[in-house]
Amino acid sequence: MVSSLKLVTLCTGNVARSVMLGYMLTSLATSNGFDWKVRTAGTHVVEGSAVSARTRDALLTLDDLGEHHYSGHRSHQLTSDDVAWADAILTSEAGHVYFVRSNFPEATSKTAMLQQFVREAPLDVLFDDQFRHVASLEPSPLFDVDDPAGGDQGVYNACALKLWEMAQVFSTIVSDEETG
Repeated sequence: MVSSLKLVTLCTGNVARSVMLGYMLTSLATSNGFDWKVRTAGTHVVEGSAVSARTRDALLTLDDLGEHHYSGHRSHQLTSDDVAWADAILTSEAGHVYFVRSNFPEATSKTAMLQQFVREAPLDVLFDDQFRHVASLEPSPLFDVDDPAGGDQGVYNACALKLWEMAQVFSTIVSDEETG
């Protein structure tokens, strides 16, 4: 049974996808009574950048997300402390998995693409085994969540909706173990 979980959500600049997913997982944990702690990080960050207005506005379109103070976010480069702290690192793109494997090889078994996890995790084993299985697979660009950077508000909204749907599936997979 997963009694608590420490998650790092990872994208490139830590101002859009990882931030969205981090808030989503935090909201789902709160609403479901899970003891999840979530950090967000990036692979190529300008430290201290605020969340973009488009990211904030995309999050605000999701009624079930709950109340957050999005203005408090500041971008953060993935560090060895984050890697050591995390039970699982959820990435947005195959390139992020390769970044972790190259820079933090000790985290290979706890790093997987979110979309690859929700689509390919075996459902008949415990979460740790599910995650290790998906982390052992070759990451595929077919599972990338495209970076909305440079896109209009509609692109950000679509990205947020896609992440929200996957975050809910992730939560269901973990909660099935919690209640199963």
